Amino acid sequence: MHSSERLKGIDVFVAAVASGSFTAAADRLNLTASAVGKSIARLEARLNTRLFERTTRRLRLTDAGVAFHRVCMRVLDDIESAERVLAEDATEPSGRLRIDLPATFGRRQVMGLLMAFAAEHPAVQPNISFTDRFVDVIDEGIDVAVRIGGPDTWPEALGHRFLGRERLIFCAAPAYLARRGTPATLADLAHHDAVTYGRADGTSSPWLIAAGGGPTERRAVESRAVVGHGEAQLDAVVAGLGVAQMATWLVGDALRTGQLVPLLPGEDIDGLPLHLVWPRSKQLLPKVDGLVKHLARHLQIR
Repeated sequence: MHSSERLKGIDVFVAAVASGSFTAAADRLNLTASAVGKSIARLEARLNTRLFERTTRRLRLTDAGVAFHRVCMRVLDDIESAERVLAEDATEPSGRLRIDLPATFGRRQVMGLLMAFAAEHPAVQPNISFTDRFVDVIDEGIDVAVRIGGPDTWPEALGHRFLGRERLIFCAAPAYLARRGTPATLADLAHHDAVTYGRADGTSSPWLIAAGGGPTERRAVESRAVVGHGEAQLDAVVAGLGVAQMATWLVGDALRTGQLVPLLPGEDIDGLPLHLVWPRSKQLLPKVDGLVKHLARHLQIR
């Protein structure tokens, strides 16, 4: 089947979902209800699956229909985006811009840059989500994502730009060190309370150790406390609960104000990489291209 044949019936299907009935979709598309019904039937036959549960009271999507509708909306959105790119007036960033950010890093390091971009381009409508899971950028309709961590090999459908790696340091509050003493070596950390970051699966992140400049070792730690939110982990360490290994982008202010003291400076180590990620199908959109360039110029992780 030619690829263009696969587009047949999609507009009718989407209109039927949006309208809630074949009759209402027919009115919207200036067709007869019979023509809408036949178009849906041909589409179902081609896909070899039922898209609607038809009852006398309402029209309801099957599970397959829900999944197919999600894909159709993404395809139509991509077509609309391509048309906008080709339009003569599509040189200024405009329209809804879906952005996904890591929860703590996004709020502390990225939001200010996004607000500056929005102020510079008033026709842009930012729609910002915060999550520490790796969302499917294409499936969830994200225009630009900021990601700490990521795969060694990116899917062909995704554009990406590396912006550097976070720097991890050991630190603790002055009150804790006055009470428990200051560790002088990595071995001393075994005698101290550890405050670690809790992952979504219930485990805690290990410490990264590269003793003497050797290869990086992931060392499991017996934790005094496990905290599943970066800023809350920072609060626990500032409160004197123990020693933590955290990124400089998170603890920088606390170090400058003396709320935290850096430990074992020779044991600082590179952590996770920072990337910008976007669908390649959208990279020519002025809003996407403009934001990627803006963040690439100004966003830092150290």
